[in-house]
Amino acid sequence: MDNAPNTTPPAAAREGLLAGKVAFVTGAGRGIGAAAARLFAREGARVLLAARTKSQLQAVTEDIRARGGVADYAVCDLADPADVRAAVDRTVDLYGRLDVAFNNAATGIPPGPMDRVAEADFDHIYTVNLKGTWLAMVAEVAAIRATAGTGAIVNNSSVGSLRGNPELPAYGAMKRAVNSLTESAAVTYGPEGIRVNAIAPGTTLTEMVREWEHNSPGVVDRLNARTPLGRAADPDEIAEAAAWLLSDRSSYVTGTVLRVDGGMRA
Repeated sequence: MDNAPNTTPPAAAREGLLAGKVAFVTGAGRGIGAAAARLFAREGARVLLAARTKSQLQAVTEDIRARGGVADYAVCDLADPADVRAAVDRTVDLYGRLDVAFNNAATGIPPGPMDRVAEADFDHIYTVNLKGTWLAMVAEVAAIRATAGTGAIVNNSSVGSLRGNPELPAYGAMKRAVNSLTESAAVTYGPEGIRVNAIAPGTTLTEMVREWEHNSPGVVDRLNARTPLGRAADPDEIAEAAAWLLSDRSSYVTGTVLRVDGGMRA
C-alpha cells in the first residue's frame, strides 16, 4: 500500500476565488475598480467593466485579456439610469448570467466644511455616489434573480462614513447612506440567496486621494499618522477584500460593512 502523502491540492484550492462566476464592476477604469477587475479575472471570473471613460476601460480590458483573462466593457455614466441598466444587460448578453457585482464607482468634491459645499457639488455627489449605487443594485438584483438565481453584491463605502467627517461632509453622508442601503438590501434579498455587503476602505492611493492631497497638502501623512499600520493601502489590497466578500468563502456574511482601513477606526 502506498502511504505517500497526497500533495495534489483539492479542487477548491486549485481554483480561483471567483472561478466560474460572472462579475460586473463599476468604476473599473482606474483605481480600486481597475484593480478589482484585474483581480476578479485572475481569480477565474468573466468580468464586465463599466465606467465613463472609454480609453481607460479599453486599457484595463486589454491588459486582462493579455494575461489570459476574460473581460469586456461598457461605457456607463452612473448618473444615467438607462446607462446603468444597459451595462448590466450587456453583462448578461455577453456571458449569459450575472453572479456577483462590485459597485465601486464614485466621485469626489473639494474638501471643506459643510457651509462651503456648493449645492451643485452636493447634487452631483448624491446622483453618482448614492443614487447611482442604488440604480446599480436594483439592476443587479434583477439580473442575478433572472439568471444565476443566487449571488453577491459588494458596495464600496468609506471609513469616512463611520463617524463625523468635517473635511468631506457630503461625501461621508452619501457613503453612510450606502451603508444603510447595503444593510436593507441584505435583509430584503437574503432569503433569496443574494448576499449584500460593503467595504469601508481607509486611506487608499487612488487618483481621488492624490487629488485630495493636492488640494490639502499633507493630508495623507496626517491620515497615516492615525493609522496603526502607518501607511495608505494599495488599491489591490482593497480589491482583495471585495473579492473575498463576493466569493463563496464568505457564504455566511451578509449585511456587514467591513472596515479595510489599517486599523484607523479601531
